[in-house]
Amino acid sequence: MIAPAVGRTVAEFGRSNSSRAGSTATAAQRPVTAAVTTPSDEALLEAHLAGDDEAFRTLVDRYSVELVPFLTRLTGSRAAAEDVFQETFLQVHQSAHTFDLSRRFRPWMYTIAVNKGRDWHRRQSRRRALSLSASIGDDDRDAFVDLLAADTQTPDSPLSALEEANAVKRVVDAMPEHQREIILLSYFQKMSYNQIAESLRIPLGTVKSRLHAAIAAFARAWEVECGAGKDDDS
Repeated sequence: MIAPAVGRTVAEFGRSNSSRAGSTATAAQRPVTAAVTTPSDEALLEAHLAGDDEAFRTLVDRYSVELVPFLTRLTGSRAAAEDVFQETFLQVHQSAHTFDLSRRFRPWMYTIAVNKGRDWHRRQSRRRALSLSASIGDDDRDAFVDLLAADTQTPDSPLSALEEANAVKRVVDAMPEHQREIILLSYFQKMSYNQIAESLRIPLGTVKSRLHAAIAAFARAWEVECGAGKDDDS
């Protein structure tokens, strides 16, 4: 049974997350009164297993910043992302006793998150659009679409920024789920090959070949997509 404190922590995420952006913006302006030692993810999980509910709350808060945007792109819906986020951390709580504390927490958590995202897609009657126009990184200047488009050749007649974003969105939406996942982990989460292998529980060689295949598939589909758009204009 899920401990009541854990359930409240995850359920309260949606209500508290809306005010986090404002508090984060002013954090740099606050005076530093003393050096604070930040516990590792693994130490927090160990403390949670020992009965420290605040340690689990800290883990939830720590990963909401990066995991919810990732899940938003994986599911195509902010509301769905928050649901999957809650499911992920409920599973983290339920499976915490099985985690090897000598390993890293982040890839293990992403394994759960990706699996919960797959479950969400299976529950849908149709796949929702993947949002690629949202900004990435801390400076909000670059979009995920830019990362993909940078590796491809564009036709002789250039596309407008909006046309290009829509075209890339259509191409990636049509990709198999396992290719979309690995592109998101590599380009958006900027995980290393080893981290992706651990998160998806696949061999390192499979990561390299699958990512190479995903980028090649995108490039081929992108050329067809842009060629079709060029024909429509003629």
